[in-house]
Amino acid sequence: MGKTVTLGPSTVGEGHPVYIIAEIGINHNGDLAIAKQLIDAAVVAGCDAVKFQKRTPEKCVPPQQRDVMRETPWGPMTYLDYRHRVEFGAEEYAEIDRYCRERGITWFASVWDEESVDFLEAFDPVCYKIPSAALTDRALLHRVKATGRPVILSTGMSTLEEIQDAVACLGTEDLLLMHTTSTYPCKPEELNLRVIATLQAHFDCPVGYSGHEVGLQTTYAAVALGARAVERHITLDRAMWGSDQAASVEPWGLMRLVRDIRIVEKALGDGVKRVYESELAARARLRRAHPAPIPADGRPRAGLVAAD
Repeated sequence: MGKTVTLGPSTVGEGHPVYIIAEIGINHNGDLAIAKQLIDAAVVAGCDAVKFQKRTPEKCVPPQQRDVMRETPWGPMTYLDYRHRVEFGAEEYAEIDRYCRERGITWFASVWDEESVDFLEAFDPVCYKIPSAALTDRALLHRVKATGRPVILSTGMSTLEEIQDAVACLGTEDLLLMHTTSTYPCKPEELNLRVIATLQAHFDCPVGYSGHEVGLQTTYAAVALGARAVERHITLDRAMWGSDQAASVEPWGLMRLVRDIRIVEKALGDGVKRVYESELAARARLRRAHPAPIPADGRPRAGLVAAD
């Protein structure tokens, strides 16, 4: 069995249930009431965690974009002002922390800059997520590593060599890699789900999947291909204003997603060929050659070949 990562009360890795993350991100549009509704949706669906995004706008908005005007639900404003408008501060995160504890769900956030790490340390997060855009930010990688907390690393818009460099900075202890394609929404032909196996072969840590596609089918396929964690953006309504809404899952879809992932997990089994008790009556009635005795555990004895 491979390495595992402990995230709060959950263990992520081979032999453990798929860890399901509901990515709230900035789909709350700066409204704490919406954030709470999204937390509620994740709890009702049975998700393991909700995830937010934390930025310091002055650090993350390029200078040439700060004064670019943007139409928003709150009227025209500069891009920098917009980023401040949708960014939660200490008061909001204190309430998020309290509310998630009340609802019994883990929360954490993607960090886009070193100041955001310092900000979130006050809340004793179970881990940090490093977004795909920051995979090559070595200063941020080292700052997150210095906290000693588990790390989830998204690998979108990155070459295998860039991922290797990031993993060299972080180490593979307490690391969860997430395969993703950084297109919102992402076309099925660009999801490249077989990269999950590629990352598993290259790195000694669990590998999950962060999806930005429309629909749920391909996320189930990621689980079947061995993803140990799944992350999908969630929204109250895909028609809401915001850049990530269209690639998000609404509450009813989130409930189906969690339910069906748990069914797929059961269906995958352990890979050991056996005869189930439920098959015995059909075996006795339909098997044309004389069937060999079945050991009590249902597994074939060494050297025994069953008749077709």
